[in-house]
Amino acid sequence: MFALARWRNTVGGAPVIPPAVIERPPSAELRENQKDQDSLPPYDVLDAILFRYVDLEQSRDEIVAAGFDAATVDRMLRLVRINEWKRHQAAPGPKVSRRAFGRERRYPITNKYAL
Repeated sequence: MFALARWRNTVGGAPVIPPAVIERPPSAELRENQKDQDSLPPYDVLDAILFRYVDLEQSRDEIVAAGFDAATVDRMLRLVRINEWKRHQAAPGPKVSRRAFGRERRYPITNKYAL
C-alpha cells in the first residue's frame, strides 16, 4: 500500500496523499499510540510466514525448517486460526494472489479444529 500511495503521489500533478500518512508506522489504532509492531513481528517476517502458510500451504514444521523462529510461527498460526471467523463475516474482496480466501481456502471454524 505504501508503494501504491507513493506512486499515486507521482501522477496527476500535486500529491494527494500526505507524506505523513505514508511514513506513519502501520497500526490498527485500537489503542492510543498503538503500532502493529508492538504485538506482531516485523512485516517482512510476518509476510513471509503468512505467504508460506496461506499461499504455499506449508505446514508449521516446514515453515520452521525454513529458518523461522518456532515460537513466532506458532503464535502467528494461532492468530490465523483464532481469527478465522472474522473472514467469514467480511464482504468479498478482490483476488490479489494465486489463492483466494473463500472457495480456494477453507478452514474449519467449529469442533476446535487445530493443526
